[in-house]
Amino acid sequence: MDLLDPDRLFPIEPGARGLARDLYETVRGLPIISPHGHTDPRWYAENAPFPDPAQLFVVPDHYVFRMLCSQGVPLAALGVPRSDGGPTETDGRKIWHRFAENYHLLRGTPSRLWLDHTFETVFGLDHRLSAGTADHYYDTIAECLARPEFRPRALFERFGIEAISTTDGALDDLRWHAAIRDSGWPGRVVPAYRPDAVVDPDFEGFAGNLDRLGEITGCDTGTWAGYLEAHRARRTFFREYGCTSSDHGHPTARTEDLAPAEAEALFDRIRAGRAGAGDAETFRGQMLTEMARMSLDDGLVLQIHPGSWRNHSAETHARFGRDKGFDIPTRTDFVGALKPLLDAVGMHADLTIVLFMLDETTLARELAPLAGVYPALRLGPPWWFFDSPEGMRRFRELTTETAGFYNTVGFNDDTRAFCSIPARHDMARRADCAWLATLVATGRLDRDEAPELARELAHDLAKRTYRL
Repeated sequence: MDLLDPDRLFPIEPGARGLARDLYETVRGLPIISPHGHTDPRWYAENAPFPDPAQLFVVPDHYVFRMLCSQGVPLAALGVPRSDGGPTETDGRKIWHRFAENYHLLRGTPSRLWLDHTFETVFGLDHRLSAGTADHYYDTIAECLARPEFRPRALFERFGIEAISTTDGALDDLRWHAAIRDSGWPGRVVPAYRPDAVVDPDFEGFAGNLDRLGEITGCDTGTWAGYLEAHRARRTFFREYGCTSSDHGHPTARTEDLAPAEAEALFDRIRAGRAGAGDAETFRGQMLTEMARMSLDDGLVLQIHPGSWRNHSAETHARFGRDKGFDIPTRTDFVGALKPLLDAVGMHADLTIVLFMLDETTLARELAPLAGVYPALRLGPPWWFFDSPEGMRRFRELTTETAGFYNTVGFNDDTRAFCSIPARHDMARRADCAWLATLVATGRLDRDEAPELARELAHDLAKRTYRL
């Protein structure tokens, strides 16, 4: 019994379905460009076997464990490490059984499709995961993981990954990227510059992080000028390892363009621990504009991921730390919030700013009109809760009429779950081919234009946008 319907996500109407199927066949085997994600560069550097099925599929994947948590399964019972030193399950088979017993909770979600795709195409499993098949799954996957062809580099090549970007903090020494480069392995794994820990005054240990930034760059991060120079130095260091983008996960899309003296005074207040109400948000906004100006100098693509109330559960944050499934979308303003940045640099065609959203109500009203006129702006693909078939369809419906296709950037998988990367790109390719087929069937796109667009959306836009 196959886990996957070969026509999944294609239109119901036979003519459009046939066209979608034909378009998909032209792009299904294209190499994967993964310009934004969270896989661990250490995997590729050491090329060690993955430890067990639970550590591969459950423990690192907040898409999976947040759903089980919502039904009362404790994160510790799923092996999620605790930052407070408390106990957590370490038996991989027990974790896997809890996952399998609750697999039905993922029905109808994109996670279910990603997992089934991985189980069938990577590990050859053809019966649904359940309590009854849990041991068979565990043993089959564990046996595969022990073989050389399932090590990270072999899977990277098997998945057809042309280039992948990790996400690395500004203080990271990039030792694993250095090891990859020095190993002679030809796989292209590059870092992305993620400076939240030294840009966000609300980040844990911010003052100490600035001290560390000064130590590793030799810049005086006690001054505004020295602080900016330290960022330039780190960006240069990242670029030496192939970095082509920076990434910014701010609570809102607010930007600022303060006069130099005002920006310096703001930094001095924050550095001295005398920040007033609203200073942290103003500083984050100023730094987006500063980073955009740096991008004009060094060519890094600027990615902005606003609109998430991160670590919404204080209890979970205290016990397990950041990025544990409790980042929740919020209402987000883009038109007013981005105006200072756009007034400063928005008309520069040689600058690329990729906007991601978690507030779908802004797609047609704000984001598509902005990207449809400012040369520097591009729309990132549906992100997090919306990288689903319905989310991808809504994204195309709400943005294409105003921003077109070429003001979007293709697809990125934004994942820590390495084995799901082909599944996620396959879903995106199917969803986009379904949308293109619908446009052809309704007379809005010529049939001979659809294959070219399918390739752009599957591969070329991402490669070109991120300069990979």
